[in-house]
Amino acid sequence: MAPLSLFRVALLVSFSVFLTVVLGFGLPALLNVVARLCGFPETSVTECIVVLYLVFVVYVATPRIPRGLVEVKGKSVFITGCDSGFGHALAKHLHKLGFTVFAGCLLKDKGGEGAKELEEFHSDRMKVVQLDVCSEEQVNQAVEYVKDNMEDAERGLWAVVNNAGVSTFGEVEFTSMDTYKQVSEVNLWGTIRVTKAVLPLIRKAKGRVVNLASMYGRMGNALRSPYCVSKYGVEAFSDCLRYEMKAWGVKVSIVEPGNFIVATGILTRDIVANTANKLWNEAPATVKEDYGKTHFEQHMALMRSYCNSGQRDMMPVLDDITDAIVSKRPYTRYNPTEPHWWIRVQLMTHLPAAISDRLYF
Repeated sequence: MAPLSLFRVALLVSFSVFLTVVLGFGLPALLNVVARLCGFPETSVTECIVVLYLVFVVYVATPRIPRGLVEVKGKSVFITGCDSGFGHALAKHLHKLGFTVFAGCLLKDKGGEGAKELEEFHSDRMKVVQLDVCSEEQVNQAVEYVKDNMEDAERGLWAVVNNAGVSTFGEVEFTSMDTYKQVSEVNLWGTIRVTKAVLPLIRKAKGRVVNLASMYGRMGNALRSPYCVSKYGVEAFSDCLRYEMKAWGVKVSIVEPGNFIVATGILTRDIVANTANKLWNEAPATVKEDYGKTHFEQHMALMRSYCNSGQRDMMPVLDDITDAIVSKRPYTRYNPTEPHWWIRVQLMTHLPAAISDRLYF
């Protein structure tokens, strides 16, 4: 795992102190009252709280527990969305570890820079393939290429990493139905399409399916409904697949990155400006009139402020994807994210909505 920055350490310590105060003073008093009413000894409540808190501190403070590693030699991995971002970096990273990498690139046939850079490895273990996850034909052609070029076809394909994705933003009434369909076509249906095509190869190897979702696959947010809808779908699909694949010995993991906008370049000021113009120009007249230009510009300014936010180092995500591929007992979910976003996800998913809504909206 990448080392914690001073900011992240300070945030974790602050949160720990906050929990200490809450658990040390408020919760024991409340539970002691409940214990008295139920006829239980008060000391048992305090002891339970201390034990639970110690478990939490150990969970946060200790590094990931080793769970054994699989043999890398002779294993192949198929990655989608390798033109840039996580996919591009992951292809290089796994190749360095010794995997044979099949890197699916949307722009390979158009001379895309990302595909060219991977082809320049001139390695038998780095194979770049044209892949548009929205095209059934290209997906099937890519899978046939993988079958024909694996080191040992009898062993099957060890892992598929469904990384290809797009992001967008906009309030619901400004967002067209076509935008919802386009985002889900890549993020959700692309994931399903590729997974279904390679599952026979994965089952043969008793391998891994690793799907890139997002923290927004666990919680919603204003201006992000098309993206959230698609990533919630990836989460549900992955859970269902995990249940079904257990009988085959196939492990399914979900990686839920936090804010890596700067690291991946998925959102820039130019993208925000172009999207904002499109949203406003295509919005119904009644929506423009009701919301007003001032309200719209305030939200677009908020999106522009995100362009320089987030983590700059992609290694936390690459480390988690790698662990899902090489660990003998991979986790169901990985959360490579900054502490404040991790805390927000926990609060949004575990507290009553009336409380979490008040905290964040």
